[in-house]
Amino acid sequence: MSFFNKMLASVGIGSAQIDTKLEKDRLKPGEMISGIIEVRGGNVEQNIDSLYLNVYTNFIRETDDRKVTDVANIGHFFISESFTIKPGALKEIPFSFQLPYDTPVTYGKTKIWVATGADIKSSVDPTDKDYIKVDPGNLAAAVINSIYDIGFRLRNVDCEAAPRFLRTSLPIIQEFEFVPYSGPFRGKLDELEMTFFNQSEHQVDILMEVDRKARGLTSLFSEVLEMDESKVRLTVTSNDLANMKHKLQDVISRYTH
Repeated sequence: MSFFNKMLASVGIGSAQIDTKLEKDRLKPGEMISGIIEVRGGNVEQNIDSLYLNVYTNFIRETDDRKVTDVANIGHFFISESFTIKPGALKEIPFSFQLPYDTPVTYGKTKIWVATGADIKSSVDPTDKDYIKVDPGNLAAAVINSIYDIGFRLRNVDCEAAPRFLRTSLPIIQEFEFVPYSGPFRGKLDELEMTFFNQSEHQVDILMEVDRKARGLTSLFSEVLEMDESKVRLTVTSNDLANMKHKLQDVISRYTH
């Protein structure tokens, strides 16, 4: 019977089960993710070489002139070294790690999840997946709210493979696409695209693409040739919070003529 149970465990039947329980499932980049991993023994004694957590997100990449959905690992965290779990036993392992500051927010179709993995010799490794909601950090939220106040609305949010010049700690970037519906830029801009990177608690870099609206034949040719877009790179800090709307409006205004 014991040999039969080992054979079943080797293909994942009656083997150890894992279940990750998060303290909370709504966070901001830079916050600590805490919780407990429960490991429950199966029908046979098993040696677990390691426990680890990975944070994943979905993103869009282009291949052969097609856009396909892929998955990016944005954080790998080692939790526990080797231990043995007895049949039917329950072991609880607490954990805590920091969510990377450049973690995308769960806007639009962007999803973030924590996947738990365990390495077990001569067996199918058990896994567990927990989805979390990620809100913008304080600075990013202030920027987005200021863009709303200026008269833009959010049209689309996507994660994409990061170009080489923007590749920092993560292989992907998140792009926010805004369109003006009121205020000083209605009729002057087609859209405003924005990406946050190099984020920290008190500072964030922004790459902004200002897409001017075509007016007249010359502007029309410029739009066709994609010469009507201006890329702007700027940095905002906690010191800009009180004046964020005016700072962003001033920057955008420079590229509307």
